[in-house]
Amino acid sequence: MTDSKEFIYPEKWLSKASTGDRVASELRMRIISGKIESGTILSENKLAADFSVSRSPVRDALKVLASENIIRLERMGAVVIGLTEKEIKEIYDVRLLIETFVFERLANLDTNELVKELNKIMEMMKIAIKYEDADEFSYQDVLFHETIIRSIHHSYVLMIWHNLKPVMESFILLSMRTRFKEKYEDLARIINNHELYIQAIEAKDRALMIKSLHQNFDDVQGKVDDLWMSQQMLSKGVEPDHE
Repeated sequence: MTDSKEFIYPEKWLSKASTGDRVASELRMRIISGKIESGTILSENKLAADFSVSRSPVRDALKVLASENIIRLERMGAVVIGLTEKEIKEIYDVRLLIETFVFERLANLDTNELVKELNKIMEMMKIAIKYEDADEFSYQDVLFHETIIRSIHHSYVLMIWHNLKPVMESFILLSMRTRFKEKYEDLARIINNHELYIQAIEAKDRALMIKSLHQNFDDVQGKVDDLWMSQQMLSKGVEPDHE
C-alpha cells in the first residue's frame, strides 16, 4: 500500500465531501492508479490510522467502493478486486450511451443558455492549460460533460451519471496528469473536440453531433453509429433490428 502521506486525489475537489467520501475518493484513486494492487487486504484499523480518522468513515468508504465492485468486503476490512479491462470498457460504453441519449434530447431543446455555460467552462479549461494545472483541467472537463447531462433534466440519466462519475473522475484525472507531463500537445486536440461538442449542440446538427462523439470517444468509434441509430429508433417508437 502506498505511503499514507502520499495523497493523490485532489483536496480541492472535496470541499463539500463527508469524511467517508474523502477516504473513498483517495482509496479509489490509489486502486485505479495501481498504487494499491489487486489482492491487497485493507484493514479498517490500519486505514483509520493512515487517514487519521475513526473506523466509522473508513467503514462508510469501504461500503461505497464495494458498491462499485472495486473491493470485496471482509470482516474488519476488505480485499481489493480492482477493475478489469472488460469492466473499464463497459464503463465507457455506459458513458457513451448516456451522451448519445443526451445529444438526441438536446436536438429538441433550447440550448442557448447551455452553450453559454459550456463556453465559460471551455475558457476555464484553457486557463488550466496555460498554468499547466492538470487537476483543474480535469475538474472542468468532468463539469463540461455533467453540465450537458444535467441540461436535459432527466432524473434517471442523472442518477446513472452520478453512479458512474466517481470512477470516471479517477480515470480522467489520471489520464490528464499523464497528458500534461508526457503529451502536452494533445491538449489542443481535446480542446478542439470539446469545441466541436458545443458547435454540434448550438447548430442542432445531428451529423456534427455524431462526428463530435467519434472524436471524443475515438477508442470506441465502432459503437457510436450503432448507439446513435438505436436512440433515433427508440425515440420514434421503433425497435432496432437485431441480426
